[in-house]
Amino acid sequence: MEDVYHTIARPARHEIKVKASRFIGECAEAGTPSAALEFLAGIRRREHAATHHCFAYTVGLSEGAMFKYSDDGEPSGTAGRPIYDAVIGRGLANTIVVVTRYFGGTKLGPGGLARAYSETAAGALDAAGTRANYLTERLEVGIEFPLYDLVAKAMHQHEAQQVEAEFTDRVRLVIAVRRSRAVALRRDIVQISGGKATIAADDDDTA
Repeated sequence: MEDVYHTIARPARHEIKVKASRFIGECAEAGTPSAALEFLAGIRRREHAATHHCFAYTVGLSEGAMFKYSDDGEPSGTAGRPIYDAVIGRGLANTIVVVTRYFGGTKLGPGGLARAYSETAAGALDAAGTRANYLTERLEVGIEFPLYDLVAKAMHQHEAQQVEAEFTDRVRLVIAVRRSRAVALRRDIVQISGGKATIAADDDDTA
């Protein structure tokens, strides 16, 4: 089961100059289109004197992914698509890149523009680095108290995290585990408890 995706590790900025035009690339993590557009709006406000604010974003995963890119007045296909290709080429999700241009007075032509926007976007993404994120499943588990240490050991073996814990006459745990390891962890808890543990799926989460 595929349960990992990649985003940028940190926001980053990269600037180049081409024939007196300044190209400033900035990238950020964005989990929704509104978050991506909010990042773009902040740059537009700060760099209000710039000539263009071209961008590309992709949010969501797999079949549910949404994307958008814009040339923002540059010749069609010379800005937004090269930026988008830089994002997708690195296998990133939930990421926006904005490349701001201050026109320097010399036209670069379609090829020159596409190279400049691509290079600027790539530089920002390279500076940001990547981070692996895991799709997780949450399990609500009920066990007898003497079994807690054994269940904790199984959680450690499956790299699961204890999100909540309540200790009364029994132990109630909420556990976050990678989706690809959830079945195995369930099986181990059932085995440890001799089939007496209660296990229910909680809300899905991501890490």
